[in-house]
Amino acid sequence: MELKYLVLLAVIGAVTAGKHDVYEGNSVHDVQLRSTADQKFLFEMEDQLELDIWEHGMPGVREARVMVSAQNRVAFLDALDSEGIEHYVHLTNVPEALEKFDEEQRIWSAGRSNRMIFDNFPRYNEINSYMETIAQRHPNLVTVVTAGKSFEGRDIKYLKISTTNFNDPSKPIYFMNAMIHAREWVTTPVTLYSIHRLVDNVRHEDYDLRNDVDWIILPLVNPDGYEYTHTHERLWRKTRSYYPEVNATCYGVDGNRNFDIMFNTLGVSSNPCVNTYPGHVAFSELETQYIRDILQEYKDRIQIYMDIHSHGNYVLFGYGDASLTANAPQLHHVGAAMGAAIDARKLDKARYYLVGNSASVLYATSGSAQDYGQSVGVPFSYTLELPGYEYSFQVPARYQDQINEETWQGIAASARLAKLYYASRLVTTTPAPTAAPTAAPTAAPTAAPTAAPTAAPTAAPTAAPTAAPTAAPTVAPTVAPTAAPTAAPTAAPTAYA
Repeated sequence: MELKYLVLLAVIGAVTAGKHDVYEGNSVHDVQLRSTADQKFLFEMEDQLELDIWEHGMPGVREARVMVSAQNRVAFLDALDSEGIEHYVHLTNVPEALEKFDEEQRIWSAGRSNRMIFDNFPRYNEINSYMETIAQRHPNLVTVVTAGKSFEGRDIKYLKISTTNFNDPSKPIYFMNAMIHAREWVTTPVTLYSIHRLVDNVRHEDYDLRNDVDWIILPLVNPDGYEYTHTHERLWRKTRSYYPEVNATCYGVDGNRNFDIMFNTLGVSSNPCVNTYPGHVAFSELETQYIRDILQEYKDRIQIYMDIHSHGNYVLFGYGDASLTANAPQLHHVGAAMGAAIDARKLDKARYYLVGNSASVLYATSGSAQDYGQSVGVPFSYTLELPGYEYSFQVPARYQDQINEETWQGIAASARLAKLYYASRLVTTTPAPTAAPTAAPTAAPTAAPTAAPTAAPTAAPTAAPTAAPTAAPTVAPTVAPTAAPTAAPTAAPTAYA
């Protein structure tokens, strides 16, 4: 028995050690961007040298972080030097760093016999089992729905949480999903913790969120990619679809470039082997089709759509081409309240959240879930980028409780504002009664609701986001750490990312 146990350990060790061989020789570099021209230059090299951009950075504010293969490292660094762009080594041995992460995970898991599913990185089967169990325990509150199957045949499930079985149109719907990008492990536990706070551990201050809001929570959009990060390539980002008629070598599509909104125009690569490849056609991926279908089915009631990613500490809204929606002030209002609520509980070493238009704050994109949600009529459609600290995508599980709790506070703040805006939305969209034949035209009910949504909570104080979560920063984004950069949308980089 002892010999068999030792052999088993040896096999597990060999598998673990070999799992990261694909990154042998890769290195990671921090790049100091001075301008949008530097940013554009970096994006152009992404295609040419098949770079893996871990963080896109903000000129003069935040560094970019880039992984490059041994084969292309010299060309990459020489190109930066030729443009006078400063750069520093962040990691010289990527496999070693990933093995260290794996070892810490094993120790963490072994030392927590009573751990909750959301304070670690559960596997696909655990996640689905948890959702089924929650629905069985709370049949009058929770419904588990199978949206369909992934490319590799895995069930993609989501929960509907409602005290009124989704039959009360006076209640807004809050729709959140996570793990479109497979390597962003910290995202799914946040959705599972949100389920926990709404169902199994509702605190006194949060009963309004359960009673007055209906919830759709999809914890794992990309199960194929996620499982692949556990078994083969920890830093895999895309889906695992395979279209040999398009490319016989490379797998997968960037799910967050696959939506039918400005498809294949900005922030994408035409190279199927690059992380930002959008696919050969919009909605080529089953996984993105399921998000589309939920948004379309409930678009009249979904007040907030939150697409959760990591990393970077951002609350972003559309559009990805730097154009602004008609309700951009309200989008900023709710986003800033969310960022402020998270920042109030953040670790000292964590960055403050930046809030703003995605193209102005980061870079131009097309085909994103955030933009698609906005385009179908969801008033508040966001991308939420969780913290990475100094670890990028390999945040140790010991930080997950912290990330869960602070993010829940942001979700709660945004949900409460959503309720207020939804009440205004109902008033302005409800048809006027027609059964008042004797009333003069000026007294007709249709003349009643003159208040547009812009008269909603945006009239709140102009305090910085670090004020109470409901404060509405109507001033320029530079007034507080959580606000967006001062660059006007037209200054956003139009380079591909």
